[in-house]
Order: sequence, then structure tokens, then C-alpha cells
Amino acid sequence: KIIYLEKILNLPKENYADSFKDDILLYFNEDFSEKNLELNFLKNLNSEEEILIWVNTITSKFVLKFKPEEETENDFIHFYINS
Repeated sequence: KIIYLEKILNLPKENYADSFKDDILLYFNEDFSEKNLELNFLKNLNSEEEILIWVNTITSKFVLKFKPEEETENDFIHFYINS
């Protein structure tokens, strides 16, 4: 799951929403190992499709709901990982 998430986040950016994948990579400090406890949310995802849906959901929410004057990118990502 971790490897697949990293692969998706490193795919070429095709649209504006994809640009937020870089913020997600930075959130995880580009540490895609089992030691990174921030990746524990993947335990709740059961397939590659669910991981892709999660990435697409969070990047689209960045476009629609992120308010840089009220929150940081890390706070925004943290909220969606823990909700």
C-alpha cells in the first residue's frame, strides 16, 4: 500500500489538483516506510483503487476547500488523514 501511494503521488501532474500531490509528499517527508506512523491511515484502505480514490479526493478537496489564509497545507492533509 505504501509503495502504491508513493507511486501515485509521483505520477506526472496532469491538472491543477495534481499539483497538490507535492504537498502530500512533503507532508510525509518523502518517508514512505513502515516506520512513518503518518501512513497508518492506509490500514483502513483495502485496495489500490481505494488508495487512488483517497488521493483524488484529497487533491480535489484542496482545490475546493483549502483556505491558505486560515490553515497550512500540513494541517489540511492531517485533517483528511485523521477523519
